Amino acid sequence: MKILAPYFFLVTAVIFGTASNIFAKNALGFTKLLPASLSAITIILCMFCLSNSMKSLPVGITYASFAGLCIIATTIVSFYKFSQLPNFSSIIGLIFIIIGVSMVNLLA
Repeated sequence: MKILAPYFFLVTAVIFGTASNIFAKNALGFTKLLPASLSAITIILCMFCLSNSMKSLPVGITYASFAGLCIIATTIVSFYKFSQLPNFSSIIGLIFIIIGVSMVNLLA
């Protein structure tokens, strides 16, 4: 179970990070109190989880995985929530991010 804990924290950090990004979009430049507050709270929770993940996993690998997965998750959620479809070049870039995160985690 202790082996999976850092990955649990990493996945949880990605969820909170993605939620924070979506709340930030809804906060309209932090002019709306509720989404702005939720964005701040979820980013704090995100950093808490990320920090706990880094207790056991290398910092570079953890942050690279977190950033890449957050980008992918935010893109997917924004497609469904805001109908923001990435263009062809963006999709190719996202595929490269997926490849990069996979390589860092599986081959390192």
